[in-house]
Amino acid sequence: MALVCLGKHRGANHADIAAALRHLKPGGILLVDGPKTHGADSVLKLARTHLEVAGVISKAHGKVFWLERPKELPPQIKTWAQNAASQPNRDGFIAAPGMFSHEAIDPGTAFLAEHLDPKLKGRAADLGAGWGALTALLLQACPDITELDLYEADRKALTAAEANITDARARFHWADVTALPADTYDVIVANPPFHTARKAEPELGIAFIKAAARMLAPKGTFMMVANRHLPYETALNQSFKNWSETATSAQFKVIKAKNPQPER
Repeated sequence: MALVCLGKHRGANHADIAAALRHLKPGGILLVDGPKTHGADSVLKLARTHLEVAGVISKAHGKVFWLERPKELPPQIKTWAQNAASQPNRDGFIAAPGMFSHEAIDPGTAFLAEHLDPKLKGRAADLGAGWGALTALLLQACPDITELDLYEADRKALTAAEANITDARARFHWADVTALPADTYDVIVANPPFHTARKAEPELGIAFIKAAARMLAPKGTFMMVANRHLPYETALNQSFKNWSETATSAQFKVIKAKNPQPER
């Protein structure tokens, strides 16, 4: 039996289903589960086009369906896997559908990179590093960074980062940023996620701010980028003695914080 839990990206969902089918022996059961907001209805419709669906359950805006793996897989299954394979994006970095901004460096990361202080130095960390865009720009902008730890919860994105970042200063960690222990980094950067579904959830960014305060040295520097409308001010006041917006645009704000406070 294999279970696929649908994510937000259609191509990644198709690739996960293809991978599950390839790993099942004929007659094995594929179970697919996901909310309608992640395209469960369209995935079911597509599955029925190429495979014989055995059953469906709909409940609470979610859907579960299952099927038996046929002896011969339809050719479309191979196409699903190929369409979601990791490959160079417009900026030359390896990424794949389902990863944040897989087609190119996202505007928020680029905006933060434009306003990084080139004098930043010492031990650094990139929280929620994804496939490594911000790490690459930080290492390029700040030659006095001595080592840089990338923390990322998505294993596929971290694998892409390992391919993209060949600088000897980089180290890679498969980890949940919100659960990281205290540390003493001289520099921390982040472009925090703020979606788990379609609705913005500032709690994710707030958790990143708290993690940064916990991991930053007393004289260290934390820099992050966020959408202008996200309400991070209270969390910043609670986590740092000093912070300011060092750059703003119509969409983004860059925040620089120092003097972390004990977590409340």
